[in-house]
Amino acid sequence: MWFRILLALLCAAPVAAKAQEAHDPLLDLMIEKGMVTREEAARVQGEAEARRTNAPGARFKMPESKWKINNAVKSVELFGDIRLRFEHREASTPVGDRMELDRERAAVRFGLRGDLFEDFYYGLRLETSTNPRSTWINFGGSSPSPSGKSSNGINVGQAYAGWRPESWLDVTVGRMPNPLFTTPMVWDPDLNPEGASERVKYAVGKAEFFANFGQFLYQDSNPSYVSSSLLPFVAGSRPQNSTDQTFLISWQGGVNYHFSDTVSAKIAGTLYQYIGLTTNVTASGVGDTFIGESSYGGPGSSVPLNGLTTANGVSYNQVGVNNLLVVDVPFEFNFKIRKLNARLFGDYAYNLEGADRANAARNALISQASLNGTTPPLAAGKAQTKAVYAYQIGAGIGSGDNLGLVTGAVAKRHSWELRSYWQHIEQYALDPNLLDSDFMEGRGNMEGIFAAAGYCFTDGVIGTIRYGNASRINRNLGTGGNNLDIPQINPIQRYSILQLDFTVKF
Repeated sequence: MWFRILLALLCAAPVAAKAQEAHDPLLDLMIEKGMVTREEAARVQGEAEARRTNAPGARFKMPESKWKINNAVKSVELFGDIRLRFEHREASTPVGDRMELDRERAAVRFGLRGDLFEDFYYGLRLETSTNPRSTWINFGGSSPSPSGKSSNGINVGQAYAGWRPESWLDVTVGRMPNPLFTTPMVWDPDLNPEGASERVKYAVGKAEFFANFGQFLYQDSNPSYVSSSLLPFVAGSRPQNSTDQTFLISWQGGVNYHFSDTVSAKIAGTLYQYIGLTTNVTASGVGDTFIGESSYGGPGSSVPLNGLTTANGVSYNQVGVNNLLVVDVPFEFNFKIRKLNARLFGDYAYNLEGADRANAARNALISQASLNGTTPPLAAGKAQTKAVYAYQIGAGIGSGDNLGLVTGAVAKRHSWELRSYWQHIEQYALDPNLLDSDFMEGRGNMEGIFAAAGYCFTDGVIGTIRYGNASRINRNLGTGGNNLDIPQINPIQRYSILQLDFTVKF
């Protein structure tokens, strides 16, 4: 009753009364007499003001937002995570010398993504660390100490735009989340390819067929051309005056078949090809000959004590992608064990040009030894042309709606997950620059086991334990690959890693 009386009185008041204090005197009196509370008075006054501004002839004015968003933006989502980690890494040489890393680390990723009008979408993610295969920074590793921040920074991890004109077609350009169905054996999960991708899917009954295509810019060397007269004269000749951009081209086709609501299988075939390479056996870029050896000369090494050394100016190229034409077949089988989710998964890869890659490495070692007057290493004796394949096989089980807690893909309260796999990567099988930089230290010619367990304390708060142990496969070869964590040891005879993570997702 009192609300109706107050509302009528306030609506009948002159518009000029809007210049009064925060409360109408009548409302103040009723509050003083205990007839209404301050909250009730404020609500009534707000309703009365709304009616006045919406009256015929009155101008309706929406309250202004402090956030200004372009009208082309349909939705905005803030996402990301904060991760804390204790990590122990250990690598040993063939003679038992070893290096250990004990680090407290942190990683932050945060971004915006959403939909635009006319079937377009966008995404932007910022993250710590400049390493493309890791977003982690080390506590206490910067100067000046303590609490130094000289090696900390925020970098652009993802920046992309896309178009989804139909439910079966998706086109993305920029630095994007990996659009391929793959595993950490082939692609480090932290890598975000740059370029363009196209994804197609089409359902037929219980089968969903899909095709993913990628045209990724692998490395951009500029200027692409420069006149010889503008270049310095070096050692009696002009340097190369033109370079090509290196691209990684991928073709993938597969099927996701649903046998029932709880049983499904997914498999794909992928072909990776590298184009735009210029080879130079004495250089050490991605377009040059991969060697994978090192200057270590102890017993059990592929390099004898009187062999090649870095002091001779010899390149032990760890990043070259010459002679890589890789066929990759990732797969997974999902099912239920009572109320638990279970998955069998794996991957198989074969380098169709692996024998040529092995011969090129051997010939480069012999050529460089001849140029420098040194003894060729053991790896130059006979090309290891059969070291050209890789495989992974594993299993996972957990609660919740979906698996993926160990990788941070899902985070439902009180869910848990266990996952383990065996992995084998031979020296000339895969791109050394894409390998997971954690398990097996991002190296080829390594095999071993990985195990992980995760538990979600509450929505978005996850604890994870990961462990890996690996060893060298072929004693006649090094462990090719380049990683910033333990670059000093090659070949790695044995390697282990332990990670304890605490993650907050938002």
